[in-house]
Amino acid sequence: MTIVTEQVSDFQAITALLEQYFDALHRADTELLSRIFDDEAHLYAPGVRRSKKQWLDLVASRPVPAQLAHPFAYQILSVELAGEQAMAKVRCPLLGRQYIDYLGLLQEQGSWRIVAKLYADNPFTDPNHN
Repeated sequence: MTIVTEQVSDFQAITALLEQYFDALHRADTELLSRIFDDEAHLYAPGVRRSKKQWLDLVASRPVPAQLAHPFAYQILSVELAGEQAMAKVRCPLLGRQYIDYLGLLQEQGSWRIVAKLYADNPFTDPNHN
């Protein structure tokens, strides 16, 4: 039962971290994003490679979805948990775009952190309709 309990606890911790991620994206809260991403995290999109610092600088300089009254419609699509590593697939409607993010997470020193982010426009949505 300990393994099952640990998995449930880890899943809950990951889910809470993903909710913080959504909230931070929506409010452009770079301090919170910095805390939930590993210092060495990198972000990848087709034709784009960014360090955590480069990405946080962009987040700080772009419009803030919450201030624009954009709906909060982020969703966890899946979470795969394997011991101290996990992969989350999330839907992020952000600033008129529909992103699918794959977030790689590691548990180190008792805490879950995002160590990598892959993101791209959702190919299954019409870009002209949110």
